[in-house]
Amino acid sequence: MALPPPSPRKLSHTRTVVYSGFEREDGLWDIEAALTDVKTYNFIIPSQGPLEAGQPIHGLNIRLTVDNDFKIHDLITDMAHIPHPECERAPLNMHKLVGCTLGAGWRKTIDAHLGGVAGCTHLREMLFNMATAAYQTIPSARQFKAQQAGLPDEVPTTPPPHVGKCMSWAFDGPVVERYYPMFFRKPEAA
Repeated sequence: MALPPPSPRKLSHTRTVVYSGFEREDGLWDIEAALTDVKTYNFIIPSQGPLEAGQPIHGLNIRLTVDNDFKIHDLITDMAHIPHPECERAPLNMHKLVGCTLGAGWRKTIDAHLGGVAGCTHLREMLFNMATAAYQTIPSARQFKAQQAGLPDEVPTTPPPHVGKCMSWAFDGPVVERYYPMFFRKPEAA
């Protein structure tokens, strides 16, 4: 079902965030996030002056390089458009995530290293969802490559990280029963 038509719009702000994942030639994976904020009207930022309508307020990029186990090997941040000169310091602590793993506790890891004034709200928000982008990229690409090579499907011995984290992927739901019957739990009687 689509959203109902909006009321007439006059002034607007648009944030666009794009996540992408890529296999590298060296066997690692690049997970990228790009965030752009624009307004449909001229806007004044006291520290830098006027911005024309459509000119980015934020233009931020992050690239995580991870392995098959989602461990971060490298991290690059680019901040082409920022609203304040002080924002240039925001990536200073990002290197602390090298060696960390995307997975359970990822948000706590981000907050521990980059929380509050140790980092940037927007970079943290981008990082939160980069784990999801990695999980959307790596397992299915690895499964595809294995199928292309004629290898048998791997049978998981532990539930994948998304099972039990969404109503569709409930342990007692039909999706888990279809895709991961070994982890399916019969619903409790009401």
